[in-house]
Amino acid sequence: MLPSLSPKISPRPFLKWAGGKTQLLEQYQPYFPASLETYYEPFLGGGAVFFNWQPKQAFLSDINGELINTYCCVRDEVEALIMLLQEHQLKHNKDYYYEMRAGGCGSNLERAARFIYLNKTCFNGLYRENSKGQFNVPVGRYKNPSICNPDLLRSASAALKFAQIEVKSFDAVLELARDSRDFVYFDPPYHPISNTSNFTSYSRFSFSENDQIRLKDTFAILANRGVKVMLSNSDCFLIRELYQDFKIHVISASRSINSNTKKRGKITELLITSY
Repeated sequence: MLPSLSPKISPRPFLKWAGGKTQLLEQYQPYFPASLETYYEPFLGGGAVFFNWQPKQAFLSDINGELINTYCCVRDEVEALIMLLQEHQLKHNKDYYYEMRAGGCGSNLERAARFIYLNKTCFNGLYRENSKGQFNVPVGRYKNPSICNPDLLRSASAALKFAQIEVKSFDAVLELARDSRDFVYFDPPYHPISNTSNFTSYSRFSFSENDQIRLKDTFAILANRGVKVMLSNSDCFLIRELYQDFKIHVISASRSINSNTKKRGKITELLITSY
């Protein structure tokens, strides 16, 4: 049984994340399976779908080692993490931000606190690394950013308490998900819908068209086993072609990370299910 959560707040994402699904959950609701025994999320990101489900058994993974370390610290050492974040809150200013951005070493807890601090204070909550794996997003223009929310972190910690959280490539789920009792949700970097829409990775590991094809093959193998599989992606020719043998649902979303404000606004995305 999960520990009792803080009555002040329900579990929800504690990170800002480009492409996060919090605003889309209501549209996704009709397409979730009626029940599940084990939940798998191989592109964890902000974890909105996980926190919405709060499954008793979950395998959460991502190729981003700093992200996974942060989730593990929230799960295992949330009180110590809160104390470090409160220190960041007191010290925050532009110079301090760039000092922290240039860092990166330290204990797992120190790295997790740094990760959350940068996430809450960087431009648009965007996670981006250069080719050396160094975080390189400029400071955001926030007057008083909320760096530490103890109640939110404690509720997230309780929801994560029995989740297995590891650094893994998305196709590692093939070793685990076996039948109709399993539900896998894929939320990969979206395939670009134009030549200028080429943000396909949040880390130094890019996500190419060949990776999209490998992901579709992974989706198909799982579906053939009877695993319930759901995937989010951009509404474009390649994705529609790759998943033409599965159920394709159109979702209305908002574009919010384009540097040109005139290009932000409503767009369509695809939600694909094997069932």
